[in-house]
Amino acid sequence: MKNIARKRHILKTLTWRAVGTIDTVVLSWLISGDAKIGLSIGGAELFTKMALYYIHERAWYRCKFGVKIKKEENVNKLN
Repeated sequence: MKNIARKRHILKTLTWRAVGTIDTVVLSWLISGDAKIGLSIGGAELFTKMALYYIHERAWYRCKFGVKIKKEENVNKLN
């Protein structure tokens, strides 16, 4: 499999969560008409969704579904 450091998964988690939280804050603000409510909802979901995304990302990394190993990688594993 790929040699990808956990740091990469953590950075992806943080950057994706920033995008998601901004989206949640803006949508909550638009729906409620109150910026404080938007910030409250965005703040509440920030940490829970970050943890859930990281767990989800690691689970998919371990899953072999849809992953094809090149012949070169197979030969290297045998040596």
